Amino acid sequence: MFHTTIETPIGVAYLAKSDLGVYRFTLNNEARFLKSLSPNSIENPAAFLLEAAELKAYFEGKITNFSFPLDMQGTDFQKRVWKALLQIPCGQTWSYGQLARFIGEPEAAQAVGAANGQNPVWLIVPCHRVIGANGDLVGYAGGIETKRWLLQHEGAILL
Repeated sequence: MFHTTIETPIGVAYLAKSDLGVYRFTLNNEARFLKSLSPNSIENPAAFLLEAAELKAYFEGKITNFSFPLDMQGTDFQKRVWKALLQIPCGQTWSYGQLARFIGEPEAAQAVGAANGQNPVWLIVPCHRVIGANGDLVGYAGGIETKRWLLQHEGAILL
């Protein structure tokens, strides 16, 4: 288990990974990040060369999604939601209801919202691309202004 920090245009990114892939990503919240680490995690920036390169490319507008492996732990329902988030194209937004319909659970918009909020690798799995049914920017672990910045960076049209 390894962890590191990476400077980004919107703050410090904190990443942790297992042998299977990245299992934690957060911005500007060191205390929360440190609580989420495995006790045997070692700080090792060299273990994150691919992730650092892809984050840099994302913020430079050269890539829109990430290819490095993930090790996301959650319920089966959460994993279905997180996998569906990867299907939202860069520059587009879906509502929680659209996401619920996409996974075949049209009545589960609130549960989808809860799973979205538990995404352990936000930005990497683009939960910022999910907005309220009325177009409002709601519910983002990094804060609404970070969500707005990311969506504008990706070219999403905001009402």
